[in-house]
Amino acid sequence: MEKRSTAKFDLEDRLIEFAVRIIDAAEVLPKTFVCKHLGNQIVRSGTAPALNYAEAQSAESKPDFVHKMKICLKELRETAVCLKIIQRKEYFKGERLDPLLKENNELISIFVKSIKTAKEKDVSKSQ
Repeated sequence: MEKRSTAKFDLEDRLIEFAVRIIDAAEVLPKTFVCKHLGNQIVRSGTAPALNYAEAQSAESKPDFVHKMKICLKELRETAVCLKIIQRKEYFKGERLDPLLKENNELISIFVKSIKTAKEKDVSKSQ
């Protein structure tokens, strides 16, 4: 796979890889009523950041960009809670979800910082 050099594409690739890992986790959950529900939920919230980030890249304005980035953040937080529920119910052995939770938390931090930076740049332009 071709390695892209800009931060925009690095984050996009990272979000896509995160989505793939979420799908992989959902596919191996037990086939119970609750796990099907959690699997559906985590696939929706865990793939949404990659899709919404792509939309943010073609935002029509700075406020539109910030709004789309906030949607990514919201979905990442939802995914984190869903992963914690799955982990506490011990649907996976040991610490199998820890790397996925770590990546989720790192992505949350990236989006919090990106949103803050975008807002600060928008404020400094208007002054």
